[in-house]
Amino acid sequence: MSEMKRVLVTGATGKVGQTLIKHLLAEKKYDSFVIRALCHNREPEANVRIEIVRGSIEHRDTVEKALDGVTHVIHLATCKETPEQIMDVAVKGLFWLLEACRVSPTFKQFILIGGDAAVGHFVYPHPVPVIESQKHSAYAGCYALSKVLEEAMLEQYYIQYDFNGCCLRAPWIMEKDDFKYQLSFGEDVFGGPRWRELVGEQQADAYIQTGVIPVMLDPAGVPVKRNFVHVQDLVNAILTSLDHPNARQQTFNICMDEPVDYGEVGRYLASTRKLPSVEIKTQYHSTWLDNAKAKFLLGWRPEYDLQKMIDSAFDYQRAPNDPRKIWYPG
Repeated sequence: MSEMKRVLVTGATGKVGQTLIKHLLAEKKYDSFVIRALCHNREPEANVRIEIVRGSIEHRDTVEKALDGVTHVIHLATCKETPEQIMDVAVKGLFWLLEACRVSPTFKQFILIGGDAAVGHFVYPHPVPVIESQKHSAYAGCYALSKVLEEAMLEQYYIQYDFNGCCLRAPWIMEKDDFKYQLSFGEDVFGGPRWRELVGEQQADAYIQTGVIPVMLDPAGVPVKRNFVHVQDLVNAILTSLDHPNARQQTFNICMDEPVDYGEVGRYLASTRKLPSVEIKTQYHSTWLDNAKAKFLLGWRPEYDLQKMIDSAFDYQRAPNDPRKIWYPG
């Protein structure tokens, strides 16, 4: 009989958390896992293999209750640009989690889902591919700073306590029709840039009428290459990392094999869907996250390339009970 494992999932009702839990419940090889969801605002659908703990990771007693008997932690919970909460949730909350894991007699592995904001993603120029050992470089705002502090804190626990952790550093996470809506000139745009603000409302409305696709250019007028990952590929990386001996105390870039080239996006949508495009110069720069380390050490491979990312988003049909949700501004 397989040893029963209890995995604590923070951020269990978010985009990644929901997809992860579905895989853990559906795939037979994870039948030995009981899922404990730490929930603050929402709760997952009831299931005999899901235990609910209510509260926020900013409170030590809540974290200690949530970690009782836990063997694995998958830490997804985060804040975006919310200065009032971000230090309590992202920094103090992670500290309470790591402290509770450190002294737990049942704890085995901690997986942190980080972000390429820790290395500045497309805000700063990156003349060579970004590998995991590149120096941290937060851009302005509290979110990127929090991603740097999370990675740094986890790394120090490796040094201080020989802690078994792993950081999966993900760029912008896509699901369903997200990729289509990050190209929207309307108020329904997913994340940034907000194309409407760059071209003006009147021009944006005209582009909406004709289905125009924005092609982001860097300050030199060259199409930007920007990193994405599909939620299915990220979840596969999480599941691959579970109890993987090569994941111990490592950071991995989890992303598409090549960043999305906005020039290629425009050309592909013109050839396959007859959609026109317009070039828009921005302040942003191309970045190429290198995922070779995850391939080499974990044997993980992303399934989504540019064509699959585009087609899956543009072909997606939402059911009446599946409204678009913006989990965070982007």
